[in-house]
Formats: sequence, structure tokens, C-alpha cells
Amino acid sequence: MSSATATLPYLLPSERGMVVKGASGYRTEQGSDYQPGISAETAGSQVIWLGLMALPPGARTKAHVHAKHETALYMMSGDVLELWTGKELEHCDSVRPGDYVFIPANVPHVAVNRGATPAVFMGSRNEASAQESLVLHPDLDARVP
Repeated sequence: MSSATATLPYLLPSERGMVVKGASGYRTEQGSDYQPGISAETAGSQVIWLGLMALPPGARTKAHVHAKHETALYMMSGDVLELWTGKELEHCDSVRPGDYVFIPANVPHVAVNRGATPAVFMGSRNEASAQESLVLHPDLDARVP
């Protein structure tokens, strides 16, 4: 056994990689279901959150922004999802399985799942904590039919 291999069990978690078992999920304030994989809480990460995000059939999120972080998503399964974005939620894009989504910080958005199956995404953001920088915008909710 090399000296490097012999020292691995004695390294601090921040000095080695780790396997994180799936954590229990939670419903976010904006209405999505999150199941964190990598986060400050599960792995001690400093700048990244990675996990599954889902929106049940017939559900929609509340109008909101993430004040301090960007969000990157990959749609894994589901039907077509509507993604409304913009200052007045004036842009509507269709998201399908296999599509990637990028939402910059401070961009208002609403996701609507009018389909019959959950819309499931692998998501990442550059804010590690489960307590993300969420700001609800109830004044914009009525803009999305």
C-alpha cells in the first residue's frame, strides 16, 4: 500500500471526494419538489447545489426570482413544461425531456406543468444551501394563465 493510499481514511471530508446517498426531499416555497444530492447540508459543499427537481402534473410554481444564484436544469422526463420568464413574465418557452434550461439570477420565472406526468429535472445552482435566495413575486402570478 502506498503512503498516499494509507492516509486516505484520515483525510477530512473537504480533502477527499465522497459518495452522497440520496437525501429526503422537500417542497420549496415556490412549489417545486426538491431532492438534494450535493449541498452544504449533505456534503459540506461551499458553492454548488445539485439534485432532482420535480413539478407534479397540473402544478405550477409561484412567480419568483433567485436573488443570488444562477440555475441550470436538464429535463429528464415528463411532458412539455411551460417556462415563463422576463421582467413581466412575457416570454414563454416549451421545455421537453432532453432540453437544458438556464435561469440567470434575478430573472422572474414561473414553471407550469400542464401535462399528465411529473416534470423531472436534474438541477444545479451556485448556492450550496437548501435555504436558497428565493424572493416571491405574488404581483406577477396573475400574468401566467
